[in-house]
Amino acid sequence: MKLLEKIDLKSKMLYLFVALLFFQGCQAQDKKEEKDIEEIQKNAGGYTDNVSYSGNVDFRMAAKIATPGVVHIKSTFKPETQRYGNEGNDNFYNLPDALKEFFGDDSFFRQFKFRQEYDSEPIIGSGSGVILTPDGYIVTNNHMIKEAYEINVTLHDGRSYAAKLIGTDPQTDLALIKIDEKKLAFIAFGDSDKIEVGEWVVAVGNPFNLASTVTAGIVSAKARNLNILKDQGAIESFIQTDAVVNLGNSGGALVTLEGKLIGINTAIATPTGVYAGYAFAIPVDIVKKVSNDLMNYGTVSRGFLGIVIRDMDSKMAKEINIDRANGVYVDSVSATGAAKEAGVRAKDVIISIDDIETMTTAKLQEIVMRKRPGDKVKITLIRNSNEKKELYATLKKQETSIKTVKTESSSLLKDLGIQLVPISKEEQKKYNIKNGLKVTKLFDGKLKRNTNIREGFVITAVNNREVSTVDSFIAAVQKQQGGIMLEGKYAGDPTYYYYAFGM
Repeated sequence: MKLLEKIDLKSKMLYLFVALLFFQGCQAQDKKEEKDIEEIQKNAGGYTDNVSYSGNVDFRMAAKIATPGVVHIKSTFKPETQRYGNEGNDNFYNLPDALKEFFGDDSFFRQFKFRQEYDSEPIIGSGSGVILTPDGYIVTNNHMIKEAYEINVTLHDGRSYAAKLIGTDPQTDLALIKIDEKKLAFIAFGDSDKIEVGEWVVAVGNPFNLASTVTAGIVSAKARNLNILKDQGAIESFIQTDAVVNLGNSGGALVTLEGKLIGINTAIATPTGVYAGYAFAIPVDIVKKVSNDLMNYGTVSRGFLGIVIRDMDSKMAKEINIDRANGVYVDSVSATGAAKEAGVRAKDVIISIDDIETMTTAKLQEIVMRKRPGDKVKITLIRNSNEKKELYATLKKQETSIKTVKTESSSLLKDLGIQLVPISKEEQKKYNIKNGLKVTKLFDGKLKRNTNIREGFVITAVNNREVSTVDSFIAAVQKQQGGIMLEGKYAGDPTYYYYAFGM
């Protein structure tokens, strides 16, 4: 898992609020005969493999190809389902105080009919979706349709249909729905691995209920991990763009100048609730995998390497004596995982998977999540001062025996929003401690909301009670009825830090 620096909104130094653009989804349904959406697109005709543009910056072709393949989605929710602001889980009054100061008051939310305590009418959420097949399979964001009891789809030409939910994947914030129609215009898949920073892209969606809106920009960055998806095990590797995206664009298309789909627009960075410079899209190579699995099985099957990872930096490169400051550092390896069996070791630096460069943990996670259990991957890594090695791993299912926190069996850990692993003997020497649990991942929870704790922190004691296993941590926290004090250290820092919060 990646160790990310916590976004501290309370400091007011970072005026960045990453907002999921609307609402949240349901459960997977019927199993289907296995198919491949890309093959369906090719066999349907109208596939754009041979389409190319002149080289001049002209967005007309992209708009002409993509606009008919983007739909307007309206989701209906029960009034008792509480949601907030433009992120879709609560109302304005439950926003953090720092965000209330950014927004000023709740007038922005009222104009989009967000629920207040006295509302009794059903809530209507509005967003976008992308047609993937001529027989009506449509991909959108999970947060768009989660908990909706009715989903309505309106095509570019005005025709309207009730949609059936096929399946959802909260870990990538994607969902697949279907309408009963044939010979629909669709958007063919592009290749998000080949898209380059600086390349022109076009966003198509329905912001503020303005149907079929087209905006343009460039790819500003790739493999962005924003830590905004709240589902444990979430996979984030967003394409960042400066194409204008607003409320209602969620679930819409990000396409190349040839009209190829390279991403599903999902989030915006904003201090005001509307577009303020950057938007984020789920790469199409993730969309392909998730959509195919949902169409065929109603759920997503993922392969796992069984490693705890973090991004490299220059300080770490100096410590392990290698001449590059990017890549994915292996903190620890599961004793029963695919990586261990392939020969991956702690302190290795993974630089590519299947010859695709992995400069960040987000990119590595994106590549691996496209695979299924049983798939073989080539791992290129650096070991022992620039010794380059190539290893082959056969991916496994996620096993409960992996020595990570048992989130499914502990509502306490979910409430805290934390994932932990016991530290190794090497780490005991590194931190100069004899016991502890490393924070490998922070999710939305009490710790993230109420403290400045960062991933990588090693908890040595809870209220002066030493902890060395996840079970001992749970027992120590459950023993307390009021305030909790966590004691511990960060790597390379001899100082002990203390974090307090209430249960």
